[in-house]
Amino acid sequence: MRVRLIDVAKVIRSKNAGPFELTLDIILKDEEIFQKIKEARIITPELISHMYHTSIDDILGIIYFDPAYAVKITLKRRIPSGSFGETDIYGAQQHAPLAAMEFELRV
Repeated sequence: MRVRLIDVAKVIRSKNAGPFELTLDIILKDEEIFQKIKEARIITPELISHMYHTSIDDILGIIYFDPAYAVKITLKRRIPSGSFGETDIYGAQQHAPLAAMEFELRV
């Protein structure tokens, strides 16, 4: 079954994790969909690297947090927050690629 992340997530957001890192949070609507995504390893460093046009080495972590049905992704910022040329000082507008994400999920 083809699924859009925006349809199965309660929250998709991004934010600073300090001036040099960005955190992407995905909070799924229920335990069943969370477990399916976790078990299928849908969200990988390779996927995030491709979606965010960055090196796999810049993906610092992908953590599945069971109590909240959440996935937390941390990656290096291309430009430190507040530096010349940086366009999103709070990192709050970087979740758009995740919102557009589609994937296959077993029913």
